[in-house]
Amino acid sequence: MSRTDTPLTDELAAYMRQVTLREPEALRRLREDTEEHPHASMQTSPEQGQFLHLLARLVAARRTLEVGVFMGYSSTWVALALPEGGRVVACDLSDEYTSRARRTWREAGVETKIDLRLAPALETLDALIAGGQAGTFDLAFIDADKRNYENYYERALVLLRRGGLIAADNVLWNGSVVDPQDHDPDTEAIRAFSRKLHEDERVAVSLVPLGDGLALACKLIG
Repeated sequence: MSRTDTPLTDELAAYMRQVTLREPEALRRLREDTEEHPHASMQTSPEQGQFLHLLARLVAARRTLEVGVFMGYSSTWVALALPEGGRVVACDLSDEYTSRARRTWREAGVETKIDLRLAPALETLDALIAGGQAGTFDLAFIDADKRNYENYYERALVLLRRGGLIAADNVLWNGSVVDPQDHDPDTEAIRAFSRKLHEDERVAVSLVPLGDGLALACKLIG
């Protein structure tokens, strides 16, 4: 054990990837194909994707939510952890980006596990709740527009079963959350979301400094 975090240098990050990462070939191709994409920074890191895979296994997930699909990297990792008949309800607006995701899902053999909903995510989540699916999901991953994080969180909390887990990406926001001069609306939204989690007694919380920061909230209420 240690009282402080070990600083993560580039060399140490490379070592971690070398000794822990088990990236499937379809995901490696996706990551390498999109490294020069103008929005490549939106893609989940390999370590974070594998961590989501582990979380899905730990909660014995069968039904999961993803808010923000991009090109399908994280949803593929999660789908690979689901048993036969498991489903990822994947919410996104972009047919362009998710067309690449569909290709990766096919290559990874998880296409039948993905239920892609091309619509505003809040509409999809509200429709699931209205359709009687509250308390039926095991895991939710939120990685979309930051100003709606609190709204996505509240819907996800309704849809999760007791003991289900919410993971929210980018809560360190490249360090901007501790810059007193940064009042960008997205930065302020992330700060507000983190404060909300800290104070929310409906969940047990942790923040994992993996990638750009992953907030975890385990639902405690029935």
